[in-house]
Amino acid sequence: MEQINILYIEDDLTAAKYVVEFLEEYGFRVQHTDSIASGISYVKTCKFDLILLDLHLPDFDGFELLKNCNKNHAIPIIVISAISNTSTKIKAFRYGAIDYMVKPIDLLELEARIWVHLGKFSAIGEEEKKKELFYIENGAIYLKDKIIDFTPIEFEIFEILLKNRNRTISRERLANALSSLTSHRTLDYHIKNIRKKIGDESKNPTYLKTEYGMGYKLVF
Repeated sequence: MEQINILYIEDDLTAAKYVVEFLEEYGFRVQHTDSIASGISYVKTCKFDLILLDLHLPDFDGFELLKNCNKNHAIPIIVISAISNTSTKIKAFRYGAIDYMVKPIDLLELEARIWVHLGKFSAIGEEEKKKELFYIENGAIYLKDKIIDFTPIEFEIFEILLKNRNRTISRERLANALSSLTSHRTLDYHIKNIRKKIGDESKNPTYLKTEYGMGYKLVF
């Protein structure tokens, strides 16, 4: 899976550090900057799949970048701002933002929204997606052309593994991402059921591999 490039423009360095670390853990490549001027410069010289933008920066208003990108570049932009009034939100959407999140944000919600919007802006056609052995479509996970009958928890686990295909995901990360999971033993139970539903052997799985002492990895 090709790595997703994100430009994050935020002058709160402490908050930015947490967001960058979280997104990089989820497999994104993140370029952070703390000014609109450098953000516009990055957009001109680098290719980004999505921009996360704070509105109030030290040098310029974030609307300047929204106007610039709306006029010259087709990059989806999610505004992340402490401003919650409706007029500012409407202005951001009119200037080209595709989404607006009010601080403090939930990082798992941010990750989910990023994937939703990347899906809308993806250049990969539906037919090309279906060439994959496993793929997500319309809120369901498919094995070839058949929906896999996952429980909600199994769906969440497999979705994380699928979005991080060929990368080892730690047991701690899976457990922390799923509030329903209270122990590693419970996680083992769900992994076992997932393997059954995707036709994997428990002792010698083809797709859902156990990386001993590390976690799990989905390969295909």
